[in-house]
Amino acid sequence: MSEDSAYAATPFDHAKADIILRSSDDIDFRVFKLFLTLASPSFETLFDIPQPTEPGNDQEMKDGLAVIRVQENEKTLDTLLRFCYPCTLAEDPKLEVLEDLVDVLEAARKYSLDTIERKVHQALSNPKIIEAEPLRCFVIARRGHAREETLLAAKYTLTQPLIPSWFEEISLITAADLLALLTYHQTCGNAVYALSNDMSWIQSHYGSSQGCPWLSKESKKSRMESKKKGYDSENDDSSCRCARSTTGTYSLFKSQPLKWWEDFMVETFAALRDKPCRVTVESFAAKTVQSVRARNCPTCSVNISEHMRDFSELLTRKVDEVVSEVCSVIVVRKISFPNPDISPLDRIGDGVLISCRLCCQMI
Repeated sequence: MSEDSAYAATPFDHAKADIILRSSDDIDFRVFKLFLTLASPSFETLFDIPQPTEPGNDQEMKDGLAVIRVQENEKTLDTLLRFCYPCTLAEDPKLEVLEDLVDVLEAARKYSLDTIERKVHQALSNPKIIEAEPLRCFVIARRGHAREETLLAAKYTLTQPLIPSWFEEISLITAADLLALLTYHQTCGNAVYALSNDMSWIQSHYGSSQGCPWLSKESKKSRMESKKKGYDSENDDSSCRCARSTTGTYSLFKSQPLKWWEDFMVETFAALRDKPCRVTVESFAAKTVQSVRARNCPTCSVNISEHMRDFSELLTRKVDEVVSEVCSVIVVRKISFPNPDISPLDRIGDGVLISCRLCCQMI
Protein backbone atom coordinates (compact mmCIF):
# COMPACT_ATOMS: atom_id res chain seq x y z
CA MET A 1 0.00 0.00 0.00
CA SER A 2 2.88 2.34 0.79
CA GLU A 3 4.19 1.96 -2.75
CA ASP A 4 0.87 3.22 -4.16
CA SER A 5 0.75 6.36 -2.08
CA ALA A 6 1.88 9.64 -3.67
CA TYR A 7 4.01 12.32 -2.09
CA ALA A 8 2.53 15.66 -1.13
CA ALA A 9 3.54 18.93 -2.77
CA THR A 10 6.54 21.05 -1.72
CA PRO A 11 7.71 21.55 0.99
CA PHE A 12 6.37 18.19 2.16
CA ASP A 13 8.48 16.15 -0.27
CA HIS A 14 11.85 17.16 1.18
CA ALA A 15 14.60 14.62 0.61
CA LYS A 16 16.09 15.13 4.09
CA ALA A 17 12.82 14.75 6.01
CA ASP A 18 12.97 12.24 8.87
CA ILE A 19 9.40 10.86 9.03
CA ILE A 20 6.33 10.41 6.86
CA LEU A 21 2.76 11.34 7.80
CA ARG A 22 0.23 9.56 5.61
CA SER A 23 -3.16 11.23 5.19
CA SER A 24 -6.47 9.36 5.24
CA ASP A 25 -6.57 9.56 1.45
CA ASP A 26 -3.06 8.04 1.11
CA ILE A 27 -0.91 11.09 0.46
CA ASP A 28 2.52 10.96 2.07
CA PHE A 29 3.97 14.06 3.72
CA ARG A 30 7.74 13.91 4.26
CA VAL A 31 8.19 16.12 7.31
CA PHE A 32 10.72 17.07 9.98
CA LYS A 33 9.97 15.89 13.49
CA LEU A 34 11.67 18.93 15.00
CA PHE A 35 9.30 21.45 13.40
CA LEU A 36 6.22 19.55 14.49
CA THR A 37 7.32 18.81 18.05
CA LEU A 38 8.24 22.47 18.53
CA ALA A 39 4.74 23.41 17.35
CA SER A 40 3.03 21.01 19.74
CA PRO A 41 4.05 18.33 22.28
CA SER A 42 1.16 16.26 20.89
CA PHE A 43 3.28 15.44 17.85
CA GLU A 44 6.10 14.17 20.03
CA THR A 45 3.62 11.85 21.71
CA LEU A 46 2.32 10.77 18.30
CA PHE A 47 5.81 9.88 17.10
CA ASP A 48 6.36 7.71 20.20
CA ILE A 49 3.16 5.68 19.75
CA PRO A 50 3.78 2.22 18.21
CA GLN A 51 2.27 2.19 14.72
CA PRO A 52 0.26 -0.62 13.02
CA THR A 53 2.61 -2.96 11.29
CA GLU A 54 2.53 -5.03 8.17
CA PRO A 55 3.22 -8.80 8.41
CA GLY A 56 6.87 -9.41 9.06
CA ASN A 57 7.73 -5.76 9.74
CA ASP A 58 8.23 -3.95 13.01
CA GLN A 59 7.17 -0.62 11.51
CA GLU A 60 5.60 0.42 8.22
CA MET A 61 8.38 2.02 6.19
CA LYS A 62 8.78 3.87 2.92
CA ASP A 63 12.03 5.05 1.39
CA GLY A 64 13.74 4.30 4.69
CA LEU A 65 11.37 6.46 6.75
CA ALA A 66 8.76 5.39 9.29
CA VAL A 67 5.19 5.98 8.13
CA ILE A 68 2.58 7.25 10.57
CA ARG A 69 -1.04 7.20 9.49
CA VAL A 70 -3.26 10.09 10.58
CA GLN A 71 -7.01 10.63 10.28
CA GLU A 72 -6.82 13.97 8.45
CA ASN A 73 -7.18 14.12 4.67
CA GLU A 74 -4.59 15.68 2.37
CA LYS A 75 -6.13 19.16 2.31
CA THR A 76 -6.52 19.45 6.07
CA LEU A 77 -3.09 18.00 6.79
CA ASP A 78 -1.43 20.31 4.26
CA THR A 79 -3.03 23.38 5.91
CA LEU A 80 -2.12 22.22 9.40
CA LEU A 81 1.51 21.45 8.58
CA ARG A 82 2.08 24.75 6.77
CA PHE A 83 1.24 26.57 9.98
CA CYS A 84 3.77 24.39 11.83
CA TYR A 85 6.63 25.01 9.39
CA PRO A 86 8.84 28.14 9.55
CA CYS A 87 7.90 30.86 7.09
CA THR A 88 11.17 30.33 5.19
CA LEU A 89 9.87 26.95 4.05
CA ALA A 90 6.11 27.45 3.90
CA GLU A 91 3.86 30.51 4.03
CA ASP A 92 0.80 30.40 6.23
CA PRO A 93 -2.15 29.19 4.14
CA LYS A 94 -5.13 31.46 3.57
CA LEU A 95 -8.22 30.39 5.48
CA GLU A 96 -10.96 31.71 3.23
CA VAL A 97 -13.03 28.62 2.51
CA LEU A 98 -15.54 27.95 5.26
CA GLU A 99 -15.77 24.22 4.59
CA ASP A 100 -12.05 23.85 5.29
CA LEU A 101 -12.17 25.66 8.63
CA VAL A 102 -14.13 22.92 10.42
CA ASP A 103 -11.59 20.20 9.65
CA VAL A 104 -8.59 22.43 10.36
CA LEU A 105 -10.11 23.56 13.67
CA GLU A 106 -10.81 19.96 14.73
CA ALA A 107 -7.27 18.93 13.80
CA ALA A 108 -5.75 21.92 15.62
CA ARG A 109 -7.63 21.02 18.78
CA LYS A 110 -6.69 17.35 18.41
CA TYR A 111 -2.96 18.13 18.22
CA SER A 112 -3.12 20.98 20.80
CA LEU A 113 -2.03 23.56 18.24
CA ASP A 114 -3.33 26.62 20.06
CA THR A 115 -1.79 29.13 17.66
CA ILE A 116 -3.49 27.51 14.68
CA GLU A 117 -6.76 27.34 16.60
CA ARG A 118 -6.55 31.09 17.18
CA LYS A 119 -5.85 31.69 13.50
CA VAL A 120 -8.96 29.72 12.57
CA HIS A 121 -10.97 31.80 15.04
CA GLN A 122 -9.61 34.98 13.46
CA ALA A 123 -10.58 33.69 10.03
CA LEU A 124 -14.18 33.38 11.22
CA SER A 125 -14.17 37.15 11.81
CA ASN A 126 -13.08 37.86 8.24
CA PRO A 127 -15.81 40.14 6.78
CA LYS A 128 -15.61 38.24 3.50
CA ILE A 129 -16.64 35.06 5.32
CA ILE A 130 -18.85 36.21 8.18
CA GLU A 131 -21.00 38.55 6.08
CA ALA A 132 -21.72 35.80 3.57
CA GLU A 133 -22.23 32.90 6.01
CA PRO A 134 -22.87 34.24 9.54
CA LEU A 135 -24.90 31.25 10.73
CA ARG A 136 -22.27 28.76 9.66
CA CYS A 137 -19.59 30.93 11.29
CA PHE A 138 -21.64 30.91 14.49
CA VAL A 139 -21.82 27.12 14.45
CA ILE A 140 -18.10 26.67 13.80
CA ALA A 141 -17.13 29.26 16.42
CA ARG A 142 -19.48 27.72 18.97
CA ARG A 143 -18.10 24.28 18.19
CA GLY A 144 -14.57 25.58 18.74
CA HIS A 145 -15.50 27.39 21.99
CA ALA A 146 -14.42 30.69 20.43
CA ARG A 147 -16.35 33.10 22.62
CA GLU A 148 -15.73 36.45 20.87
CA GLU A 149 -16.21 34.99 17.40
CA THR A 150 -19.44 33.29 18.54
CA LEU A 151 -20.80 36.61 19.80
CA LEU A 152 -19.80 38.43 16.61
CA ALA A 153 -21.32 35.77 14.37
CA ALA A 154 -24.53 35.82 16.41
CA LYS A 155 -24.89 39.54 15.69
CA TYR A 156 -24.25 39.01 11.99
CA THR A 157 -27.01 36.38 11.86
CA LEU A 158 -29.46 39.25 12.39
CA THR A 159 -29.00 40.03 8.69
CA GLN A 160 -30.75 36.75 7.87
CA PRO A 161 -34.31 35.54 8.51
CA LEU A 162 -35.19 34.36 12.00
CA ILE A 163 -35.83 30.78 10.85
CA PRO A 164 -32.74 29.59 8.93
CA SER A 165 -32.60 27.14 6.07
CA TRP A 166 -30.94 23.79 6.65
CA PHE A 167 -27.16 23.65 6.25
CA GLU A 168 -24.68 20.85 6.77
CA GLU A 169 -22.85 22.26 9.80
CA ILE A 170 -26.08 22.51 11.83
CA SER A 171 -25.32 19.04 13.18
CA LEU A 172 -22.21 20.40 14.92
CA ILE A 173 -24.17 22.20 17.62
CA THR A 174 -26.86 21.15 20.06
CA ALA A 175 -30.54 22.01 19.87
CA ALA A 176 -29.98 24.17 22.95
CA ASP A 177 -27.34 26.21 21.11
CA LEU A 178 -29.67 26.79 18.17
CA LEU A 179 -32.58 27.63 20.46
CA ALA A 180 -30.41 30.17 22.28
CA LEU A 181 -29.46 31.81 18.98
CA LEU A 182 -33.07 31.94 17.76
CA THR A 183 -34.19 33.41 21.08
CA TYR A 184 -31.50 36.07 20.79
CA HIS A 185 -32.60 36.86 17.24
CA GLN A 186 -36.28 37.07 18.17
CA THR A 187 -35.61 39.22 21.23
CA CYS A 188 -33.59 41.67 19.15
CA GLY A 189 -36.34 41.81 16.51
CA ASN A 190 -39.05 42.50 19.07
CA ALA A 191 -36.98 45.17 20.80
CA VAL A 192 -36.23 46.96 17.53
CA TYR A 193 -39.89 46.77 16.53
CA ALA A 194 -40.80 48.51 19.80
CA LEU A 195 -39.16 51.66 18.40
CA SER A 196 -42.14 52.01 16.07
CA ASN A 197 -44.45 52.59 19.03
CA ASP A 198 -42.59 55.63 20.34
CA MET A 199 -41.71 58.58 18.11
CA SER A 200 -39.76 60.42 20.82
CA TRP A 201 -36.40 59.38 19.34
CA ILE A 202 -37.36 61.02 16.02
CA GLN A 203 -38.71 64.18 17.64
CA SER A 204 -35.67 64.43 19.89
CA HIS A 205 -33.36 64.21 16.88
CA TYR A 206 -35.12 66.87 14.78
CA GLY A 207 -36.23 69.11 17.64
CA SER A 208 -39.31 70.47 15.91
CA SER A 209 -41.20 70.25 12.65
CA GLN A 210 -38.80 72.91 11.36
CA GLY A 211 -36.06 70.29 11.54
CA CYS A 212 -37.89 67.83 9.29
CA PRO A 213 -40.28 69.76 7.05
CA TRP A 214 -39.95 67.09 4.39
CA LEU A 215 -41.69 64.39 6.45
CA SER A 216 -43.91 66.32 8.83
CA LYS A 217 -45.96 68.75 6.79
CA GLU A 218 -47.47 71.51 8.86
CA SER A 219 -51.09 72.48 8.78
CA LYS A 220 -52.06 75.82 7.23
CA LYS A 221 -52.50 77.33 10.69
CA SER A 222 -49.03 76.14 11.79
CA ARG A 223 -47.45 77.54 8.63
CA MET A 224 -48.98 80.91 9.29
CA GLU A 225 -47.64 80.84 12.85
CA SER A 226 -44.20 79.89 11.56
CA LYS A 227 -44.18 82.80 9.13
CA LYS A 228 -45.14 85.19 11.93
CA LYS A 229 -42.12 83.96 13.89
CA GLY A 230 -39.88 84.67 10.91
CA TYR A 231 -39.19 81.08 9.82
CA ASP A 232 -38.47 80.25 6.20
CA SER A 233 -41.48 78.47 4.87
CA GLU A 234 -39.86 75.23 3.71
CA ASN A 235 -42.94 73.64 5.21
CA ASP A 236 -45.17 75.25 2.66
CA ASP A 237 -46.60 72.17 1.00
CA SER A 238 -49.01 73.95 -1.33
CA SER A 239 -47.29 72.36 -4.33
CA CYS A 240 -46.97 68.90 -2.75
CA ARG A 241 -48.88 66.20 -4.60
CA CYS A 242 -48.40 63.53 -1.97
CA ALA A 243 -51.17 62.36 0.34
CA ARG A 244 -50.91 62.68 4.08
CA SER A 245 -51.38 59.87 6.53
CA THR A 246 -54.85 59.57 8.01
CA THR A 247 -54.11 56.80 10.53
CA GLY A 248 -52.35 58.82 13.22
CA THR A 249 -49.93 55.91 13.71
CA TYR A 250 -46.78 58.00 13.27
CA SER A 251 -47.89 61.45 14.31
CA LEU A 252 -44.99 63.88 14.58
CA PHE A 253 -45.07 67.26 16.32
CA LYS A 254 -48.87 67.09 16.44
CA SER A 255 -49.14 66.75 12.68
CA GLN A 256 -49.64 63.90 10.26
CA PRO A 257 -46.64 62.83 8.15
CA LEU A 258 -46.84 62.07 4.46
CA LYS A 259 -48.29 58.69 3.57
CA TRP A 260 -45.22 57.52 1.65
CA TRP A 261 -43.12 58.01 4.79
CA GLU A 262 -45.68 56.17 6.89
CA ASP A 263 -45.59 53.32 4.36
CA PHE A 264 -41.81 53.26 4.70
CA MET A 265 -42.09 53.00 8.48
CA VAL A 266 -44.72 50.24 8.38
CA GLU A 267 -42.82 48.12 5.83
CA THR A 268 -39.39 48.69 7.37
CA PHE A 269 -40.38 47.82 10.92
CA ALA A 270 -42.24 44.72 9.76
CA ALA A 271 -39.02 43.59 8.05
CA LEU A 272 -36.86 44.62 11.03
CA ARG A 273 -38.76 42.18 13.20
CA ASP A 274 -37.33 39.38 11.07
CA LYS A 275 -33.98 40.99 10.21
CA PRO A 276 -33.13 43.63 12.87
CA CYS A 277 -30.10 45.14 11.18
CA ARG A 278 -28.72 48.04 9.19
CA VAL A 279 -29.09 46.26 5.86
CA THR A 280 -32.88 46.10 6.28
CA VAL A 281 -33.16 49.85 6.88
CA GLU A 282 -30.90 50.75 3.96
CA SER A 283 -32.80 48.45 1.62
CA PHE A 284 -36.21 49.97 2.36
CA ALA A 285 -34.79 53.51 2.34
CA ALA A 286 -33.47 52.96 -1.18
CA LYS A 287 -36.85 51.55 -2.23
CA THR A 288 -38.62 54.62 -0.83
CA VAL A 289 -36.28 57.03 -2.62
CA GLN A 290 -37.06 55.35 -5.93
CA SER A 291 -40.79 55.40 -5.22
CA VAL A 292 -40.90 59.09 -4.27
CA ARG A 293 -38.79 60.12 -7.24
CA ALA A 294 -41.21 58.31 -9.51
CA ARG A 295 -44.03 60.53 -8.19
CA ASN A 296 -42.34 63.64 -9.60
CA CYS A 297 -43.68 65.66 -6.70
CA PRO A 298 -42.11 69.16 -6.94
CA THR A 299 -41.86 69.28 -3.13
CA CYS A 300 -40.91 65.75 -2.09
CA SER A 301 -38.93 64.37 -5.04
CA VAL A 302 -36.26 67.04 -5.21
CA ASN A 303 -34.23 66.25 -2.09
CA ILE A 304 -35.64 62.84 -1.15
CA SER A 305 -32.27 61.08 -1.44
CA GLU A 306 -30.58 63.45 1.03
CA HIS A 307 -33.52 63.44 3.45
CA MET A 308 -33.91 59.66 3.50
CA ARG A 309 -30.17 59.19 3.89
CA ASP A 310 -30.27 61.35 7.02
CA PHE A 311 -33.30 59.54 8.40
CA SER A 312 -32.01 56.05 7.63
CA GLU A 313 -28.75 56.89 9.42
CA LEU A 314 -30.79 57.93 12.45
CA LEU A 315 -32.84 54.74 12.32
CA THR A 316 -29.83 52.46 11.87
CA ARG A 317 -28.13 54.08 14.87
CA LYS A 318 -31.21 53.36 16.95
CA VAL A 319 -31.33 49.77 15.68
CA ASP A 320 -27.65 49.28 16.56
CA GLU A 321 -28.22 50.76 20.01
CA VAL A 322 -31.16 48.48 20.75
CA VAL A 323 -29.37 45.37 19.48
CA SER A 324 -26.34 46.20 21.65
CA GLU A 325 -28.61 46.49 24.70
CA VAL A 326 -30.56 43.31 24.03
CA CYS A 327 -28.83 40.04 24.80
CA SER A 328 -25.43 41.69 24.76
CA VAL A 329 -23.70 38.47 25.78
CA ILE A 330 -24.28 34.90 24.73
CA VAL A 331 -22.31 33.14 27.42
CA VAL A 332 -20.71 30.09 25.88
CA ARG A 333 -19.09 28.41 28.82
CA LYS A 334 -19.51 25.41 31.07
CA ILE A 335 -21.59 25.98 34.17
CA SER A 336 -20.37 24.57 37.45
CA PHE A 337 -23.11 22.61 39.19
CA PRO A 338 -24.76 22.76 41.58
CA ASN A 339 -25.51 26.49 41.56
CA PRO A 340 -28.70 27.59 43.34
CA ASP A 341 -28.70 30.93 41.50
CA ILE A 342 -29.14 29.24 38.12
CA SER A 343 -32.61 28.15 37.13
CA PRO A 344 -33.31 24.85 35.31
CA LEU A 345 -33.88 26.81 32.07
CA ASP A 346 -30.34 28.15 32.32
CA ARG A 347 -28.96 24.61 32.52
CA ILE A 348 -30.04 23.60 29.05
CA GLY A 349 -27.43 21.71 27.04
CA ASP A 350 -23.90 23.02 27.41
CA GLY A 351 -24.84 26.02 29.51
CA VAL A 352 -25.66 28.40 26.68
CA LEU A 353 -27.20 31.47 28.28
CA ILE A 354 -28.57 34.64 26.84
CA SER A 355 -28.22 37.69 29.04
CA CYS A 356 -30.92 40.21 28.25
CA ARG A 357 -30.56 43.58 29.95
CA LEU A 358 -33.93 44.81 28.68
CA CYS A 359 -36.01 42.20 30.46
CA CYS A 360 -33.48 41.81 33.31
CA GLN A 361 -33.61 38.05 33.26
CA MET A 362 -31.75 35.03 32.00
CA ILE A 363 -33.63 33.43 29.14
